[in-house]
Amino acid sequence: QVQVVESGGGLVQPGGSLRLTCVASGSFFSINAMEWYRQAPGKSRVLVASITGAGRTNFGDFVGGRFTISRDNAENTAYLKMNSLKPEDTAVYYCNVNVQISAAERGRFWGQGTQVTVSL
Repeated sequence: QVQVVESGGGLVQPGGSLRLTCVASGSFFSINAMEWYRQAPGKSRVLVASITGAGRTNFGDFVGGRFTISRDNAENTAYLKMNSLKPEDTAVYYCNVNVQISAAERGRFWGQGTQVTVSL
């Protein structure tokens, strides 16, 4: 079983910053990609950022250079640093990890989400 736990959400004013943390634990050989998604009320879940085991990153178009994603492979942890936050960034942010469970089996696991609210 694999557990994924996000933290770091909260209330921040427009223009502010937050850093989200995602920690994966449990039984697996390695982590392939680690991804952040977000879901605003009444909207679909969308990809915010992803990072491969080799450190290659990808971002949603709406990020516009405001966010960075990084990971600590030794700690099975990914970070999402969000700067210049806007009210439209308000959403529940979810971490998804793609792990190598065995030599022949991969799996994807979601965390429970962390709320980010950008408001005065």
